[in-house]
Amino acid sequence: QVQLVESGGGLVQPGGSLRLSCAASGTIFSPFTMAWYRQAPGKQRELVADITAAGKTNYADSVKGRFTISRDNAKKTLYLQMDSLKPEDTAVYYCKSPSAWGQGTQVSVSS
Repeated sequence: QVQLVESGGGLVQPGGSLRLSCAASGTIFSPFTMAWYRQAPGKQRELVADITAAGKTNYADSVKGRFTISRDNAKKTLYLQMDSLKPEDTAVYYCKSPSAWGQGTQVSVSS
């Protein structure tokens, strides 16, 4: 059974940084594209960034230059470094593999 567990969310002031982690278990990790999504209140879930097995990355326009996705295949862990955070980045952030979603971690950006 595939399990994805996110951590690292919290409350941060505008301009601050957070690093999200997603630990995978019960699955082979390295061959698959992994992704971060987010869902703000009243809005649809949207793709934030994804990363292929080879390390090729893709970002939503709204986070380009501020967020960095990375992966450690040996640790079966996905990361999202979020810098220069804005209030509009407030959302629940989800980790996604081809066959599973994590439970989500809340990120709140407010002064």
